[in-house]
Amino acid sequence: MNTERFNAYRIMWVLVLYDLPTETKTNMKDANRFRKGLIDDGFTLFQFSMYIRHCPSRENAEVHIKRVKFMLPKAGKVAIMCITDKQFGNIEIFFARNREEPPPTFQQLELF
Repeated sequence: MNTERFNAYRIMWVLVLYDLPTETKTNMKDANRFRKGLIDDGFTLFQFSMYIRHCPSRENAEVHIKRVKFMLPKAGKVAIMCITDKQFGNIEIFFARNREEPPPTFQQLELF
């Protein structure tokens, strides 16, 4: 299999960071709907109020970014960031002063 196809500068990570109000029942419902929508679209909890998704290409990342934009709640702040796999690989993660490995990358089988 040709490994050039999985170039670390072509593979993307989509990060969604949010701060949503939860004072009222309606706000809580909107926040839960947004979070569940992210999970249904394949996003994984990375940190509190931060979800990430691995995408094999920039084009695929744009599809998921559009889906997130469609799900945006009426109130609160949401930030969407897209970084390359190479940049994501440079993240240093610590939990209670112990270094952790970043989440694994995924290989996608491509059929013609």
